[in-house]
Amino acid sequence: MEYDREFLTGTVGVLILSLLTERAMYAYEIVREADLRSARTFQLKEGTVYPALHQMERSGLLKAAWRESAAGRARKYYSLTAKGRRQAASKQRQWASISAAMRAILGRAHA
Repeated sequence: MEYDREFLTGTVGVLILSLLTERAMYAYEIVREADLRSARTFQLKEGTVYPALHQMERSGLLKAAWRESAAGRARKYYSLTAKGRRQAASKQRQWASISAAMRAILGRAHA
């Protein structure tokens, strides 16, 4: 299914923060994980992910460090700061609440 771009606005940040709660990742790894876990629903573009990562880094939510990957290439890995962990937890709580409310509304509309 193709989604309206405006419909997904704001979800990229929540998605990135949530993935980074598990471990540090580089940008393409984030893109690949989102694609895989969402059964290709979230086919993020690197042109979307990089600006979001840079903005979150400027905001103090992420820190970046160059490391060698398992393949031997240097990659820029992003990880959450303490502020980022708090923001991730807050966004996940908000998302759960909004999702539950939407399911309740949409479920009644189809009853």
